[in-house]
Formats: sequence, structure tokens, C-alpha cells
Amino acid sequence: MIGVTAYDAALDGKPVLHGITFHASPGEFVAICGPNGAGKTTLLRALAGLLPGGRPDPRRVAYLEQGARAAWPLTVAEIAALGRIPHGDNDEAAIARALAACGITELRNRRIDRLSGGQARRAMLARALATEPETLLLDEPVADLDPAAQHEILALLSRLARAGATVVAVLHALDLACAYADRLVVVQAGRLIADATPDAALPAAARAFGMRLVEDSSLKLVP
Repeated sequence: MIGVTAYDAALDGKPVLHGITFHASPGEFVAICGPNGAGKTTLLRALAGLLPGGRPDPRRVAYLEQGARAAWPLTVAEIAALGRIPHGDNDEAAIARALAACGITELRNRRIDRLSGGQARRAMLARALATEPETLLLDEPVADLDPAAQHEILALLSRLARAGATVVAVLHALDLACAYADRLVVVQAGRLIADATPDAALPAAARAFGMRLVEDSSLKLVP
């Protein structure tokens, strides 16, 4: 299990999270939702042990930051191999599985700086998967991907959870979060305002985004 209890966090002296209690267990796919500036990324970084006082465990927890990019023009296979650094090996089988899971095996010898934005994002996800972590934390993992690729990646994350991993992802698209996540955690102004199944948490999520639910359960912007 990964989580925080009655957790407060501040950045540059400004409070960002206020008394949040949240835990995720193996076999769960949890989506963290909320408007910009709500504290979602800060919460995810706290779960990863990346805030002051935290203790990251890179062998068991893989964290994919929002807009993650490669600093050097490495090949896709070399990018994925970086996920093996915490284990101190270059397990080719683990790398191959990660590339296959992300649908980029045929790109393994392509340089990442010569890929489309969506392909590069898949390569960075492959790096996280190559770690073979018990917990996978992802900040906007489907941003910049086309609709079909978004569904493919979220279906993959759902399968990883079904296989026993703990998966926690920040997602902005409520329809995708509701379609794939087991739980919806809604953060607004640094406070947790809902933590429930997607159906139960959706009204709070809609309010947090300044939206409302209409009779057919679709989302509509408040005038």
C-alpha cells in the first residue's frame, strides 16, 4: 500500500496540500482529478517520496512526471533501459516487455528526438515500465496522445493494476478517468473532496471543474 495520512505540504512557503489522507492498494487503478493548481502533482510527488522528508524507493515505485522528456538524443531502447538503473542491470527481457506494452517495439532503434510527441511519451512510459515497479505513479500520462492512443495506454494501466500493481495517475479527462479507474480521488484547493468509485465521485469532480451533470450523465459547462 502507498499513501499519506493527514498530510500537509507547502511549496516556497505557500501551503499546497491541507490534511490529505489517501491510500492506494495493489490491484487498484486510482485517478487523481481536479482543476489546475489544485495540488494533484504535489500529492503525486508526495506519494513518490520526492518532497522534503520523503524517502523514494526507485526499485519499487516508478514515477513518470508530467511532460517527461529525455535530456539526450538516445534511442527508444536506451531510454527504456534507463528504467533498469535502480536494479543495477540491463535486463533485455524487461526492456522488450516494456516496449511491447507501449506498442513501440518497432521504434526501439529510433532516436527519441526524431519521434512525434506521442511516440516520445510512450518511450518515457516504457522507461517507467522497464523498472517493473510494484507501484506506478503517472502525471498526465496520456497528454498529447491521440484518442486511440489514450485508450490504449489507459487500458494498459488497467491491466497492470489487474495483474497486481498499484497504479495512480493524474488525469484531467473525467470521461477517461471514469472509464478506466477503480477510484476517483478529487482534489480542490489542496483538499481532498471526494474519494470513491467514479460514479459516486463524479458529482464532486464536476463541481470542482465548474461543470454540472445533466440528466443523461454527460458533463456540461456551467454557463
